[in-house]
Amino acid sequence: MYRCGVEFHCVPDCSECCIKREYYPDKRFGKIGVLILPEERESMIKHAKKLGLEICMLPRVGVSVSDECIKPDKVLAYQMMGIDDNGDTCPFLDNTGGKLSPHGGFACRIYDDRPLACAAYPLVSHNPAVLDQKCKFCKESCNGMPDENLDSETVALIKIEKRVLSSEPFIWRYATATGEKKDRRHFAKPGWVKVES
Repeated sequence: MYRCGVEFHCVPDCSECCIKREYYPDKRFGKIGVLILPEERESMIKHAKKLGLEICMLPRVGVSVSDECIKPDKVLAYQMMGIDDNGDTCPFLDNTGGKLSPHGGFACRIYDDRPLACAAYPLVSHNPAVLDQKCKFCKESCNGMPDENLDSETVALIKIEKRVLSSEPFIWRYATATGEKKDRRHFAKPGWVKVES
């Protein structure tokens, strides 16, 4: 396997991962926000309050033990929505110019206490290692192939997976009904949707 051997860093002035949100698993659910573990939720709310920012925190994934439930028994993860009408742009991104993050993108106002999902990026799977193909650095510097310098990203991703895995038989996703105007006809009503059993 080809390894680029170059340590990950943002393409200067990019921060696209902090700006662009995607539809997942499809348009019916609307755009997703940044994955926030339950134990990170209060910290994000406190950071926002301290910085005078408004954030929208919605549930993201839940589980239940019964098929008869109308909503999950337990929330496994939340999502912090973007500040734009279409769901894009993290509220903690400081793209006012000048200051860059340690990796070279626009500055994150909470970089040292950012969510694990942000710390894991651009790694989207660790076994086998897979990089986000939308990341400019991964496309331009590594030909989209994992590199050997992703130890901290791997640790963050493994922590997320351990906290989100569940043996409960029913999995729920939260439909955000957020996205581009042209896609709104595809959106489910906002709220919980049972997706697996």
